[in-house]
Amino acid sequence: MEIYKGKEKQIYLEKNSIAHLFSFPVEDRIEVHEYQRNDWIIQEGMIPDFLFYVIKGKAKIYITHQNGKVSLINFINAHEYIGEMELLHDVYYTKGIQASTKTICFALPIHYYRKQMLEDAKFLRELTKFLSVKATEMAAKYTQSLAFPLENRLADFILQTADEGIYKESHVTVCDYLGVSYRHLLHVLAQFCEKGYLLKEGRNYQIKQYSFLYELAEVLKN
Repeated sequence: MEIYKGKEKQIYLEKNSIAHLFSFPVEDRIEVHEYQRNDWIIQEGMIPDFLFYVIKGKAKIYITHQNGKVSLINFINAHEYIGEMELLHDVYYTKGIQASTKTICFALPIHYYRKQMLEDAKFLRELTKFLSVKATEMAAKYTQSLAFPLENRLADFILQTADEGIYKESHVTVCDYLGVSYRHLLHVLAQFCEKGYLLKEGRNYQIKQYSFLYELAEVLKN
């Protein structure tokens, strides 16, 4: 993890200002953090020091079950918050948040801004909208497994997790997240390669035909 300073920080503050989300100034204490792929933004079970606002990149939310199994449960994209539940609930059990691409975030120190944020009607309205959309998307995910074939859901998953055109997620993680068998997943990946959508390179896959993957994934959003 890298913390931007000086001119580099100022450039991000000017180009990606989030001042419109608050009724009070936040740029005095705000930080700009950069995470590389697989860096942990928040470690599971730890109380975060910051409320993050993603400027660029993608991250994944993981949870460890009582039996030790680790599951991917959702994604975080640009213009979304990380740590909002911990801001609202002191005793909330923190999930693990891991960057899946190079990810740049604004980081607002919770100990300094919590009281102001929780009393700011403007910020709370924006946060409520975000949480509402997030809840709707989570509900949709659980119905998609029954309504759409794996081809559509896998195409969407590949587009969400690819880093600079390379898809490299663990098959076990994908099977768990999409609720499919290992054999079924390998069969559809092989089909994508045969059709020229992907090119297998060792354990990874290079995206060769974005348009066809977008076409398959778009069905989920209609």
